[in-house]
Parts: sequence; C-alpha cells; structure tokens
Amino acid sequence: MRNSLYIIALFLIMGCSSSKVVYDYDTKTDFSKYTTYYFFDDVGDGLNELDVKRFTRSIEKTLDSLQIRKSEKPSFFINVISEKTDVVGDGIGVGIGGGGRNVGIGISTGISLGGKKINERITLEFVDSDSNTLFWEGILDVKVREKMKPQDRVVLVDKMVKKILSKYPPKS
Repeated sequence: MRNSLYIIALFLIMGCSSSKVVYDYDTKTDFSKYTTYYFFDDVGDGLNELDVKRFTRSIEKTLDSLQIRKSEKPSFFINVISEKTDVVGDGIGVGIGGGGRNVGIGISTGISLGGKKINERITLEFVDSDSNTLFWEGILDVKVREKMKPQDRVVLVDKMVKKILSKYPPKS
C-alpha cells in the first residue's frame, strides 16, 4: 500500500512540470546596439485586444528595467504571437483489476482536476529595424486555465514576459 502512494505521488509531481522557454538568436549580433524599440503595428497575432495591451505593457515595463526605451525611431521592432490549442482537463486515473484462470474483472474511473486548460505558445520576436531581420526570439509553452479573471490574467502575462525576457540579452 505504501509503495502505491509513492507511485501516485510520483505521477502527480511529473504531471505538474513547469513551462519552459526556448531561445534562439543570431550569434553574430551585437546586442549592445539595440537600445530602443517599438511594437509592430499588427503586434499580437492570435491575441485579443485586451491581451495585446497586457503583453505590450508588461514588455515595456521589463525592457525599461533593462534600460531599453520605447521610441518612435527604434533600433528594433517587437512582435508577439500567440498560438492556442485546447487541452482536456488534467486528471487522475484510478483503477482496480483482478483476474485469474481466464476470468478478469476491471473497474476504472477518471477524476478531472482544475477544469479545461488551453495550451498557449507565446513567441516574442525582435526584428532589426534597419535590415528587417529577426535577431532574437523567445518561445514559451504554458497551460492556461480557460476561465481566468482579468486580474489573474495580468499576473500571468507579467510572469510569462519576465520568464521569456529573463535571458535577454543573451550572455556570451
């Protein structure tokens, strides 16, 4: 019985893995020259208007802390892209079974935890304003509750942006 509890605990821990960020950038880029930014006019592909505002405010706040300023004549442009896919709610399966001598009996049930979630992939792209080429990209995959209060969404967006920009500029 005690071993069963350890196995269940292990599956619960594995099921609660944190989101990860993937980075890519041009290794020949001189990041020190990128001191000003502006957002593309069509920023926020895949986001509603409220989330576009949340992301741009959070990015502005985070880049401001890095001494990178918003400007009408920027050294780079920023794009935010969101891709969403539905996910069935997380759950735990419980089963009982038995059998022997060509006879078997099985009972199983699933317990849903936390309701329906959505897989959301957020991509931040930094594009050089002179050459119009991508020089840095951060991608975060995260599961988000489908029904979320606006104030909770603000907190979540701030956490996502900070996590994505935590490795900007890249250290050589």
